[in-house]
Amino acid sequence: MKKTLPAAIALALTAGLAAAETTVQSCNRSVTFDAPPARAISNDVNLTEMMLVLGLADRMVGYTGISGWKTLEEDMRAGVEQLPELSAKYPSKEVLVGADADFFFAGWNYGMKVGGEVTPETLAPFGIQVYELTESCAHIMDRDKASIEDMYADLMNLGRIFDVEARAAELVDGYRADLSAFASGLDTGEPLRVFVYDSGEDTPFTAGLYAMPTALIEAAGGVNIMNDFDKSWGTVTWEEVVERNPEVVVIVNYGDVTAEQKRAFMMSNPAFADLEAVKNDRFVTLEYVEATPGPRNIQAIKTLARAFWGE
Repeated sequence: MKKTLPAAIALALTAGLAAAETTVQSCNRSVTFDAPPARAISNDVNLTEMMLVLGLADRMVGYTGISGWKTLEEDMRAGVEQLPELSAKYPSKEVLVGADADFFFAGWNYGMKVGGEVTPETLAPFGIQVYELTESCAHIMDRDKASIEDMYADLMNLGRIFDVEARAAELVDGYRADLSAFASGLDTGEPLRVFVYDSGEDTPFTAGLYAMPTALIEAAGGVNIMNDFDKSWGTVTWEEVVERNPEVVVIVNYGDVTAEQKRAFMMSNPAFADLEAVKNDRFVTLEYVEATPGPRNIQAIKTLARAFWGE
């Protein structure tokens, strides 16, 4: 005779199984996790720092995309000493599958390219689920301009995925309180016109409407002169920069060309001699990991605000 569970017990077990599932929004996808990932990989320094501040190093089998361009912040390095860098730049599908990963935290142009070999769709057959960096969603869908809320959303979603939601909420609440206290003591004026100089001499590569620096600049009391540039990051013309006459230039520091070399290029080029930022030598440097979505956005806002308005 077939035995059946009492209805109350069966209902409790069913509820328990349902509770174990977690669904989060990742760009234009809803992604459901039956259990927290145990063999995660993150791409890029800022995404890796998000994993580390949530205490998830023991859920990771490695990381990718750091040493080929950037370096992990020194005070975060200890968190990944035991983890291998599986690829110096963007990982191949074979790298991720070979590491027996079950989760990839990446973004569009942060480890994945539209139409590339590594996407949520190409990794799904291998049991690798993907959570996409919110800021990067602009590459594949319509969305609002960048916001510090994007970074908070990523931390909270990672908290849900890995069942450390209380830790994520504590971090986000702390970041909000920190910025609120800082802003209350800030004496600002009319928003300053700001240009983000990432790289390039013939044509500048800069942050547009959907890139995190736009949000950081606004939080610090400025306005990105390229906030009508309908992209995340991309190339514009120097003529546009000159026409919009920035009062401050934010230099993103990474790669082979140093921040000081970028500043020297602008200061010494006669074409920029009449820019307010050049005439007044108003340059401020953000490290790559500060200018891209991650925990160090909080310090970046403070750095910008102090440069805009003084101590």
